[in-house]
Amino acid sequence: MGGAICNSYSTFTGYIILSAMKVLVTGATGFIGNYVVEELLKQGHDVIASSSNRQKASQSLWFSKVAYVPLNLEDLADNIDYFNYFNKPDIVIHLAWEGLPNYKSSFHEEVNLPRHFTFLSNLVRNGLKDLTIIGTCFEYGMQEGCLQEDMPALPDNPYGRAKNSLRIQLEAFKKGHPFSFKWVRLFYMYGKGQNPNSLLSQLDKALAAGVGTFNMSGGQQIRDYLPVGKVAENIAKIALQKEVEGVINNCSGIPITVKDFVEDYLRRINKSITLNLGYYPYPDYEPMKFWGDIQKLKKITNNE
Repeated sequence: MGGAICNSYSTFTGYIILSAMKVLVTGATGFIGNYVVEELLKQGHDVIASSSNRQKASQSLWFSKVAYVPLNLEDLADNIDYFNYFNKPDIVIHLAWEGLPNYKSSFHEEVNLPRHFTFLSNLVRNGLKDLTIIGTCFEYGMQEGCLQEDMPALPDNPYGRAKNSLRIQLEAFKKGHPFSFKWVRLFYMYGKGQNPNSLLSQLDKALAAGVGTFNMSGGQQIRDYLPVGKVAENIAKIALQKEVEGVINNCSGIPITVKDFVEDYLRRINKSITLNLGYYPYPDYEPMKFWGDIQKLKKITNNE
């Protein structure tokens, strides 16, 4: 951790941007967490990175550039002040969440929800003033079309319900313990380091194996995709500003069918393979056609 911490402010197109901040990133070794840590370091912030596995963290490119403080949320203790434990960060970006991608597991509601609320409320009670948490588009449930942040949350699987319940609990907690609160709903992302069972990871594996066909769903479901680097850049911008709070969609705002997304990807990497459409059924835990509204995100990223 180099340099003194400066809690100064600078203005950017009418929005207050915090500079030279001490930022705690939980879930730092995850797919998105790695990119968020790198983005914050690139911007010159002092990063406290946390995860449950020091060995895995030590293999990250950013490890020598951050203050690494391990924490397994299974080991939470009532008598520990976690705000001081993490050296009093100015901002927390909470990416940690166990049990994915098993969205239908009751673990999310029965174990993750109370555990994460206990941890986050502990941080706030002991002095944290600025909290950004990663949510999910699954909080919208089976609603279709362009999803706006002010729509009712109607989660239809345990993961979405747990995330939405955590948001509601923290909003209620905030009434007695004021803090800056940003809830970032992610849609779909892709990039290096993604889960090996994800769509493009499986496609890359099939291409590397030289097989003639790639098995997938019918491909007509409409989704909203962003490269993970852009997702991380947006998360950093959301966390480091103080004017736009509450629920914020982090997505492209551009609807595309899964089939077109795969074909566009193949064109970009100059590869070809026969798509065996309809091999897998459409998932039953998400709607057929949805994408995100990004008006709130545009106000933050200055893309209007």
